Amino acid sequence: MFSLSSSSTDAQVQPFKGERIDPDVTSGHLNHLTPDQQAAFNVFKDTLAKAQLYSPERPHPTHDEPTLLRFLRARRFDPQKAHKQFADAEAWRKKHNVDALYATFPADEFESARRFYPRWTGRRDKNGLPVYVYRIASLSGPLQKELNSIPPERRYQRIVALYETMTRFVLRLCTHLPHPTAPTPISSVTTIIDLDQVSLPTLWQLRAHLQEASALATANYPETLSTIAVVNSPSFFPTVWSWIKPWFDEGTRRKVHVLGKDPGPTLRTLIDPKDLPKPYGGELDWKFEDEPALDDAAKAVIGEMPKGPVVFENGEVRRPTPPEPADASSGSTSQ
Repeated sequence: MFSLSSSSTDAQVQPFKGERIDPDVTSGHLNHLTPDQQAAFNVFKDTLAKAQLYSPERPHPTHDEPTLLRFLRARRFDPQKAHKQFADAEAWRKKHNVDALYATFPADEFESARRFYPRWTGRRDKNGLPVYVYRIASLSGPLQKELNSIPPERRYQRIVALYETMTRFVLRLCTHLPHPTAPTPISSVTTIIDLDQVSLPTLWQLRAHLQEASALATANYPETLSTIAVVNSPSFFPTVWSWIKPWFDEGTRRKVHVLGKDPGPTLRTLIDPKDLPKPYGGELDWKFEDEPALDDAAKAVIGEMPKGPVVFENGEVRRPTPPEPADASSGSTSQ
């Protein structure tokens, strides 16, 4: 999702000079914790359980460990700070009744909402992380007018539903598929932000929309971005960066790479050509308006891309289950 949301100095606002993008996708993750990190994780889980924010009871713990670790990484393995953010996120889920919202979100509206936000290509990078693309110019003209016509509360709910899909379907599916770091779960995405044919006035008009998505994700879906590649950046990008830089923490800013007009050579170090869309120097026949082009491994598991809100559990796609009336106000599930 375009939210530049995660937490681990600045983006390079000139074209990236290195020859490779090689993110560290294991440090601080399951099966790769240092002794100190494991100790902090144990303390974090214990304090959450005592506060009745988390139950580890099998076979259905209230939250999976990759979700818990995202909050802990976001706060640099400080259990107390992570507890505060997690508690706030749980309160937010309860306030917005997130589980019920996602389970009952109309499929046709859900599919329509995808047009306004980063889209999964259906492919994964060399580390197994899902590759998302956000072509900002696609939001200009009639589509921008349509976006502006959506009531703010409903627009916010659409963003929530799409983040639920990312964390409850896409990331879980990619964890299930073969990937180099298995059995370590996939818990973040690679995002290409395409600024081709984007004008400064367009970005200015979209700033509130983009900031809304960023704030939501940073607080409630932390550490879901691994790499952000800004491609086809215009000459005024340093001006744009000066606007949006305050939205993001230092760790997020470090993950932004500005690749300019010829991103292919650098992107191909992170994404295999067959999984990289042609507009960005790859071989995949895919554009932003297209449905996900699932790779063979994903097709073997799920067949085709499902429509509407879904979750991936125990190797299968299923529809989310509305919470029982007694639990409907909790809004809590593994994010």
